[in-house]
Amino acid sequence: MNAAEILELDTITFIEPLFSALRDPIFTDLITQSVADEGRLLLDEHEDPIAVAFHEPSGWIAASFLCHKPNLAVIERFEEVNGEIFQEDRAVWGAAVREYFSAILMQEVSPAVEDLNPIRKSILSDVITAAWGKGSGETCLDCGCGSGVGSLVLRELGYAPLSYDNDPSLLARGMVEKRLLPDETMCLDATAASAYLDPVPRGIGIMMGEINTFSEDMWHAIINDFLTVAGECLITVGTEEETKLIRNWGEDMQRVVEVQESPGDAFYDRWVCIVHPTEK
Repeated sequence: MNAAEILELDTITFIEPLFSALRDPIFTDLITQSVADEGRLLLDEHEDPIAVAFHEPSGWIAASFLCHKPNLAVIERFEEVNGEIFQEDRAVWGAAVREYFSAILMQEVSPAVEDLNPIRKSILSDVITAAWGKGSGETCLDCGCGSGVGSLVLRELGYAPLSYDNDPSLLARGMVEKRLLPDETMCLDATAASAYLDPVPRGIGIMMGEINTFSEDMWHAIINDFLTVAGECLITVGTEEETKLIRNWGEDMQRVVEVQESPGDAFYDRWVCIVHPTEK
């Protein structure tokens, strides 16, 4: 179901302009100023508010509370218009919100030029299968997903990917090629992904790099945030020097890091780091 269908409406417009704006409470403040005559409040399975929508002269305007809690003014405004209450699982609403913003991205962004080397899919499939075997529906993050080859492999192996990157043109290419699915995809800053995500069992970071003197701080922030929200993580890099950084960063977060060389790819995924959540 899309977001409008969940609220039993024909169409809605989110007050947040981008997926990355979902964490900013200023938009919740703005929606309380709406000139509304109707309202709809969406609760999750625990009866916590996860969205509100108000009917204005121009149509239905919604705000999502997946990344922050609503303030009291929102609830008071909803009560003023004698609104209706709806309920849906948080995961279902999350997928609908991702789909909504992915559709906007596809309308506004030209896809990048196709960048997929055809042999990478089979190489990554071998790497992930060797580490974890087949999945049984577990959620797995694809950190820095690019145009989505890792997400495609995860899906084919039986995992449920949640994919994110800060390059909208690469995300658009991935969705055009159907390697990325709109309800699984987020355009956001990977150094702050944990602000948008609940913890999940596993995550992949494919071709993390190149990590050099100029980019080391950025990659450190990305990987720290990644390890904050994902359990067991599989990270591939191109050089042995990069694996030493991954090991140090993982151990700083009380993780156990296994490193192995992968003979299948001499460049992109030459080295594989498995970062365990606790000591085995």
